[in-house]
Amino acid sequence: MKLPEPIRMERIAVVAPAEDLRRVLSAVAEAGVVEPDILPDVAAGDSQVDRVAASAVTHGSAAAVAGWSPAAAIDALAEHLRPSGGAVVRLPFPRGAEPPTLLAGSGSSGAFQPLVDVYATVPYADVNPALFAGLAYAVMFGMMFGDVGHGALLTAGGFVLGRARTGPLAQYRRSAPFVVAAGIASALFGLAYGEAFGPTGLVPTLWLSPLAQPVTLLGAGIAVGAFLLAISYGIGTANRWRESGPAMALVALSGFAGTALYAGLGLAGLGWFLHAVPLGLAGGALAAAGLTLGFAGLYAEAGGRAAGAIEAGVELFDAVVRIGANTVSFGRLAAFGLTHAALGSIVWSGTVFVGEHGGVWWLLAAVLFLFGNAIAFALEALVAGIQALRLDYYELFSRIFIASGRTFQPWHLAAVTGKEA
Repeated sequence: MKLPEPIRMERIAVVAPAEDLRRVLSAVAEAGVVEPDILPDVAAGDSQVDRVAASAVTHGSAAAVAGWSPAAAIDALAEHLRPSGGAVVRLPFPRGAEPPTLLAGSGSSGAFQPLVDVYATVPYADVNPALFAGLAYAVMFGMMFGDVGHGALLTAGGFVLGRARTGPLAQYRRSAPFVVAAGIASALFGLAYGEAFGPTGLVPTLWLSPLAQPVTLLGAGIAVGAFLLAISYGIGTANRWRESGPAMALVALSGFAGTALYAGLGLAGLGWFLHAVPLGLAGGALAAAGLTLGFAGLYAEAGGRAAGAIEAGVELFDAVVRIGANTVSFGRLAAFGLTHAALGSIVWSGTVFVGEHGGVWWLLAAVLFLFGNAIAFALEALVAGIQALRLDYYELFSRIFIASGRTFQPWHLAAVTGKEA
């Protein structure tokens, strides 16, 4: 299975006779698939081609400008430059250089890409976690905002947002996939909770009532968080391997060492809870292996010696504390789910109480129902949206990324005046 990763880039040189270099570079800008090492100022007008040309390496009557281009675009670029007298030469990657990142703008990963882009540019070597991040966001939001009625309204709003081409909503159109996914997840959790505009009885309770079983919901929230953290550690391990090789992946706390530590602590805790001694011992051994590998990596990074050992020990202790804190942090999925259910219950109880008086009180009950649900919807949607974003960024992405990449910036003819051709 192909991993969701940045589009493959290649190091290239655009080669041309020195006297034809400006004309060839204008054709490069027209193609819009090359990022030269010296990017011209978009406001520089006629000087753009001159500035790129000034960075050329000349040898005899030939000149070359180096840069980056998507691998799939190179053959078409070579054909485009041929009439101008230019050619494209593939070059080896410079030692230590990281290619710029270009991500696919379509498909399921593309739909959720803005969620990742706000946090960081995916490094070129890394797996792109956009799909995972988007689905995790939807699940966490849905668990905190579980209501069939509210979820249906949110889903409908997402479809309206996605179709907006003009007007004030058009600028938020890229957010439509998040809104639709969050709305669907909310409706599904609403079915699980038996909530539809509160505990109205419009839908059956397929799993549990949040207010009746808060402890079970709390445990489920932490379990969901543990599962998402495990996936994050897996992606982080793959990224450390792709970035720096197996040795780095083995000792990194966001790599195999951290994964072993996390899994070992989890198994040890499960063994204690189930009174299963073999499971607890196996978890303890795995956690010890993770601690040993993590210490070795931190010790080497700190430069060795006694000071390095102390620094590695402190960082390792901090890592263990953060694992516990980050896992427990997912208890907020249950806490805000309970809050949403409590607000819905208050609104519905008040509606029933007022409506029992009959006559004109029914109209007042309807107003209370609509107004109360509007407040609950707006307040809880805002809170759940922020909390799901926080968990994505601080708990999950902190395992996946250790650095940010650099966005591919192709030179486009749109920024070049006609005087340069």
